[in-house]
Amino acid sequence: MSGRLKVVLAPDSLKGTLTATAAADALAAGWRRHRPDDELVTLPLADGGEGTLEALGHDLPDACWHTEGVSGPDGRPVQARWLLLPDGTAVVEMAQAAGLPLLERPDPLNATTRGLGELLAAVVADPGVHQVMLTLGGSATTDGGTGALTALGARFLDADGAELPPGGGALARLATADLSGLTPPPPGGVRCLVDVTAPLLGPLGAAGQFGPQKGATPEQVAELDAALAHLADLLGGDRDAVGAGAAGGTAYGFAVAWGAEFVSGATAVAEAAGLDDALRGAAVVVTGEGQFDAQSLRGKVVGSLVERARAAGVPVAVVAGRVDAGDDLPVARAVSLTELAGSPEASMAEPARWLTEAGELLAREWSAPRG
Repeated sequence: MSGRLKVVLAPDSLKGTLTATAAADALAAGWRRHRPDDELVTLPLADGGEGTLEALGHDLPDACWHTEGVSGPDGRPVQARWLLLPDGTAVVEMAQAAGLPLLERPDPLNATTRGLGELLAAVVADPGVHQVMLTLGGSATTDGGTGALTALGARFLDADGAELPPGGGALARLATADLSGLTPPPPGGVRCLVDVTAPLLGPLGAAGQFGPQKGATPEQVAELDAALAHLADLLGGDRDAVGAGAAGGTAYGFAVAWGAEFVSGATAVAEAAGLDDALRGAAVVVTGEGQFDAQSLRGKVVGSLVERARAAGVPVAVVAGRVDAGDDLPVARAVSLTELAGSPEASMAEPARWLTEAGELLAREWSAPRG
């Protein structure tokens, strides 16, 4: 294939090794080795969890960064960033204020979302904000979003009329939930970006499925699940909604109290980043992730991208640390970094090097006549 090509480089992060932006840059560096004159569009993507802010900040250079001082999940102060997109959408990443890495040690019963509410209070007070896009990945909490809602003006009281202490463990003592003083959401509403299908309760719910990842013992998982059930008894709402259990039930809390809707994180990020516009006239789109398998096509970044590329008539090449996808998948090429490097250890030791090698390999292949 000769002539100048338009190539879109739109990877997800390679969890534990490279951010999506670093992965896109490495792929671009490799492609330029062999085809330096092509038009390369680097468009790092995310699934609505950690890394979404960075990806959209790269993709939309006209967006405006802000920083707020808020309470972390253990009450210690943290600096949380948020992003105001040109269309008035505020992108708020929960992990900035209530993420598991912000804790010195996991604290599943007491970790609070209060800082998220403090962050959202500052966001909605900004006159330029029309809508909130709330990304829910990476949380340390299982409090149903009550800490955040408290910071926004709600009151959660025990039988004596006292404010509950922070954390999901206290919800068992909840007697009254007063939402009358809640700060209203922005005029364009709130979208919760979710990448899980968990309901609020049960073995596959907020505590049952994700509590152990946040340090909860089996006894604490049962305690938190019962506490969330008690919260749902008082607040109402749809405890069985797909995605309600995201971020320790924060999705549920914001659906009930703020009318938030749940949307696919990968889809929302692709739309906000302008992926459809980038695909117009492209000869190929190169994406990537840590492991490419059949699950990759079910609501994740690669799956969302494949659907959009198919609609645009653009072939897709996937680069992944490991490829275990079989032969019957809708991509033109899948490159395994493990195979390129010779072992998983080698590929993980130098991921940028091998992504660069993969970018050059794909450029060579797209230079050859294609049948």
